[in-house]
Amino acid sequence: MKPFALFLLAFLLFACNDEGYAPKPMGYFRIDLQEKAYISIPSDYPFSFEVPSISKKIDEQSQDKSNNWFDIYYPFYKARIYCTYIPIKKDNFKEVSEDSYRFVYRHTVKADAINEKTFSYPGKHIYGILYTISGNAASPIQFVITDSTKHFFRGALYFDCTPNQDSLRPVINYINEDISQIINTFQWK
Repeated sequence: MKPFALFLLAFLLFACNDEGYAPKPMGYFRIDLQEKAYISIPSDYPFSFEVPSISKKIDEQSQDKSNNWFDIYYPFYKARIYCTYIPIKKDNFKEVSEDSYRFVYRHTVKADAINEKTFSYPGKHIYGILYTISGNAASPIQFVITDSTKHFFRGALYFDCTPNQDSLRPVINYINEDISQIINTFQWK
């Protein structure tokens, strides 16, 4: 019995090691950001701007043709910038701008903060606001561009997935550069 007891004791002492199973921490897939070049967007609208060549423009129109919608779609990232152009009539500027404000602040339920940054290019008759919405809101970036007399343009970034700002942050920053390019190259015709 002594050999069996020695074997059991040796097995118990040497069988244990410190390299046991440890679960891996939860992580997200790595997102490779594509190289981009900017091109002018072809349109019949009374404005022009530049978009990245990796995006696609998808046209839509409303039934009454008073509002015009189109999307700037990023197929690789499953993201869209929903764009709306509204011609300003006599007394609808206040109504249109308040609607835009409500669209942004509808995200306060999920947003941690909403930051507003105004921009103005008087030489080009361009005035607007860039909204950055932090937290797990459905739309992390929205913007408005107007000349305050005839034209009103609105854009809102959305992803075709459940919002998770931690995992989407690299793509949000990547598309934020494109939105800055849209604003900086925007011109009324």
